[in-house]
Amino acid sequence: MLLSIEAVYIFLGIIVVLGSLFTFADRKNPRRLTSGLFYFLYGTSLLLGSVIPPFYMGLLVLVMVAIVGAGGLKPGSYGEATPEEKMQNRNRLKNLLFIPALLIPVITVIGTTGFKGVKIGDLFIFDQKNITLVSLGVATLIALLAGLWMTKSAPVVAVKESRRLLEAIGWASLLPQMLATLGTIFTSAGVGTVVSDLVGKIIPTHSLFWVVFAYCIGMALFTMVMGNAFAAFPVMTAGIAVPLLIKQFGVDANHLAAIGMFAGYCGTLMTPMAANFNIVPAALLDLKDKNHVIRVQVPTALIILAFNIVLMYVLSL
Repeated sequence: MLLSIEAVYIFLGIIVVLGSLFTFADRKNPRRLTSGLFYFLYGTSLLLGSVIPPFYMGLLVLVMVAIVGAGGLKPGSYGEATPEEKMQNRNRLKNLLFIPALLIPVITVIGTTGFKGVKIGDLFIFDQKNITLVSLGVATLIALLAGLWMTKSAPVVAVKESRRLLEAIGWASLLPQMLATLGTIFTSAGVGTVVSDLVGKIIPTHSLFWVVFAYCIGMALFTMVMGNAFAAFPVMTAGIAVPLLIKQFGVDANHLAAIGMFAGYCGTLMTPMAANFNIVPAALLDLKDKNHVIRVQVPTALIILAFNIVLMYVLSL
């Protein structure tokens, strides 16, 4: 392939490593050395993740955790524009400011649908196993270039702004990668079997409704704990869906998987562990209350979760 998922990670790693150099040089940051080291190691994990042996990658993560635990991670100073300068730029660009943001979903959809199976010679243009993520990476790069062209800014501005946003997110930037591994770890550790035994003792497993209820609620709760529905899915599916819903009641696996993941996403809306959905928006919007996004989403999440339970039950009859 010409563009693999590894190329996307390398691109991200370069941005983060360059940003860490500015953190090291930020004398207004009282923890500039430890903060710079944290982001440098994070960037290194993205840049060289496929090269560094797992044992040493684990040590790298432990060092980052130790830095956070010791209070060594602090935001710095970024030389931002004054409110007056920001208003002048907004007045100058007006609605054109939305073009880079809109380019990302549009180009991602075009790449996902238009480059599926497309080759140049014997090589696929995009990594076919990760075509959506590669398309997202390409879309982000194009949006970045469009933003630089529109604002007449130097490329270094993109690095500085990336650093500012990353430091606003802080340690939570690690959560998506770390939580993504939890599902596999929990499944390998036999958590699914424990869940199945526990459910069998609490609910009447001969009742389709109560098994559906337990599966959907379990998906939401495990997602809240793990911060990621993809991590919760193998645990709950191995513990409840496969032995009870599929084998015992003959529920269609496709319907079960789709609605089960949707139920998990309801948990995503209600947990700070889902940093990329809930902590990041609060940081980007400079909200004083970092949990405000979650509180606004909870009523909607509960309504959708109830709908998913009813929908799965009806389709399973």
